[in-house]
This record gives sequence, structure tokens and C-alpha cells, in this order.
Amino acid sequence: MLIPDEREFERLAAAGYRVCLFESAERFLAIQNAEAPGCVLSDIFLPGLSGLELQRSLLRSPYPRPIVFLAATSDIQASVDAMKAGAVDFLTKPFEDERLLAAIEQALQRDRHQRLQRAVCSESQLRFETLTRRERQVMAHIICGRLNKQIAAQLGIHEKTVKVHRGRVMAKLSVRSVPALMHVASHAGVANDSPLLRQIDIESEATHPYRHQNQQRGDQEVNHENR
Repeated sequence: MLIPDEREFERLAAAGYRVCLFESAERFLAIQNAEAPGCVLSDIFLPGLSGLELQRSLLRSPYPRPIVFLAATSDIQASVDAMKAGAVDFLTKPFEDERLLAAIEQALQRDRHQRLQRAVCSESQLRFETLTRRERQVMAHIICGRLNKQIAAQLGIHEKTVKVHRGRVMAKLSVRSVPALMHVASHAGVANDSPLLRQIDIESEATHPYRHQNQQRGDQEVNHENR
């Protein structure tokens, strides 16, 4: 936590939180451990980088931390800007300890959720990377709702070859249904309207004029992988 002054430090330490005091936003950004769970409690006005500039820096980082702002005086514009950018809360002094603690708990809960989502996305991306080029093409058609027969016609391969690739896609991504496949694909950054899916679909279209060759090649792919 980036604690603006010792009063908040003492309040949170007394409540059982592990807190760190930094003299500036620049110092915090320079030495923070982004992989460690936590949130930021910051005054809106700081020496050097302001609270809003700190917030923008955090949003650009790979592991953005939830932030709670404090202000000595009411600043409507700063409050609006902070909340629009995703701040958990904007507290104007004086405020009750209960409100501060509630905001911190909300921020920590958001941090846990964001870290879980990043872990899920990372795992999904790793699974996606295990797919062959042909398996990615078949997956793209599955996500678009096409049947095996339609996929075979689109790729110029036999329907039984599509079934084999489809089974391997489901196995590698550890899913048993199309909705589950779409869920994992979404976490991996492959959604119906994603650039990656469109690129895979374009690659599929590129093979379209060579149906007979593709049918033979598709069977060879499956036979080679089965050896």
C-alpha cells in the first residue's frame, strides 16, 4: 500500500493489515513487487507524480493494482476522473475508520479477483499454444458454430479428419463441450470477433482452392500423428 501519511498507516496497521509507507509515487513504482497481492491507498495530491498520474501508471502496468484515494478537501473533478478511471473509492477527510476499512477490503477483493482472472487467462493461453495450426483452424470453425461437415467442406479435408482434430482440440484444452471450449478460447484471447480468430479463419480460407490436395494432406496429418 502507498500510504499518504502516518495516521492512515497507524489505522491500518492497528486493523491487522501489512502496510508500507512510501514518500512518493515514483518511489513506490520503482520498488514495488507487482506480483505481491495488495492495493494502493494514495492521497490525490502527492509530491512529484499526482495521485491521478500514479493511477494511470498503474493501469498501464501488466499487474494494475486497485487504488483508493484520499483527499484533504473536496475536489469534484478529481473525484470524477479517479472513479471513471476505475478507482475503488474516493474518500474526503474527515471520514470514519469503518469507511476506510470497507474501501480497503473492497480493493483487496478486487485485487484477488483480477489475479485469479489473469491466472486463468495465462493457463488458457498456454493450452492454446499446444494446438497445431490445423487444430486452431478447426477450433475457429467450431467457435463460429459450424458443423463437422461444414468445416470439412471449408478446409477441403475429410469429415473424419475434422472429427479427429476436433477431439484433439477438446482434449488439449481440457473441455468436453462447445460452450466450455468457447469459454477457454475467450480467456485465451480467441473470441468470435477477435483479430486472432479472424486471422485463423483467413488462413482457413486460403486453403480453400486446393480441396483435393488438402483432403490428402489432412489424412496424412492425422496418420502421421497417430504413428
